[in-house]
Amino acid sequence: MVYLDFEKPIQDLEEEITKLKEVASKSKVDLSEKIKELENHIKDKTRELYSNLTPWQRVQVSRHPERPYTLAYIDSVSNKTFMELHGDRTVGDDKAMVGGFGEIDGQTVMFIGQQKGINTKMRQIRRFGMANPEGYRKALRLMKLAEKFNKPIVTFIDTPGAYPGLEAEERGQGEAIAKNLLEMAQLKVPVICIIIGEGASGGALGIGIGDKVLMLENTWYSVISPESCSSILWRSWSFKEQAAEALKLTSYDMNKNKLIDGVIAEPLGGAHRDHEAVFATVKQEILKHLATLNKMDAEERITQRIDKFSAMGVVHDLSVETEA
Repeated sequence: MVYLDFEKPIQDLEEEITKLKEVASKSKVDLSEKIKELENHIKDKTRELYSNLTPWQRVQVSRHPERPYTLAYIDSVSNKTFMELHGDRTVGDDKAMVGGFGEIDGQTVMFIGQQKGINTKMRQIRRFGMANPEGYRKALRLMKLAEKFNKPIVTFIDTPGAYPGLEAEERGQGEAIAKNLLEMAQLKVPVICIIIGEGASGGALGIGIGDKVLMLENTWYSVISPESCSSILWRSWSFKEQAAEALKLTSYDMNKNKLIDGVIAEPLGGAHRDHEAVFATVKQEILKHLATLNKMDAEERITQRIDKFSAMGVVHDLSVETEA
């Protein structure tokens, strides 16, 4: 188990339990009561810590190396019926963006999401979930395929941003993301977007326009990461905690500001501590929202989708106010 810096009290207690179990095993002394007491204490301490996380601490949890990634969610909620599809039919197959059809309780769904990679080699191949333009074009191709066959779409968002390399800009990174925003707003099938880790900038928004946009409890969604914000405003990464606070990037801030449609609770101690529990919760949320969205007329869904995103922001025309 990898422990974050603020989880030191939990680490100490769990190490104490490990030692007690070793002593009990070697000496044949019954320490079950003491171990049970410590386990309850761990639950209480975990609940205390995780109910008072700062925005920066939630960012840390969202990046936990043992947190499940997109393919793990897809394999679980689709009961391993997922068939991955490849390529954008123009440049190539972007490994940072995955997608394909799968079944969820007998219902065929198009799953799409960023995949960071589960080890060092795969993280390099998948560029830590940072997609190139062909990744967003592949995602759009799969969305249009889902629309053709009248199948709902579920996207899993987990990226530190779109790939910032020169070659990505040369191949039209901005255009690819912008086109996705336009096309996703008009898709005739239900679209559910779930932030399962990091949701940074246009890299996240490129697959983030949906009828329902949900965030796991310990995730973040913002135009910029706390480190980059700190670097721009303070010329140093040292103020990342203040930046995280100011950006209002947590799931609760986003929900409060009506920028998402709901927060999905995580298991005690975060999604990395109980994969199966968070998979079950996410599946339940998908089925719940699909049941509602499937009953709606396509044009009604599109209108509500466009209205929802159009309401995010207010423009004040100062010239008009001055003349008045």
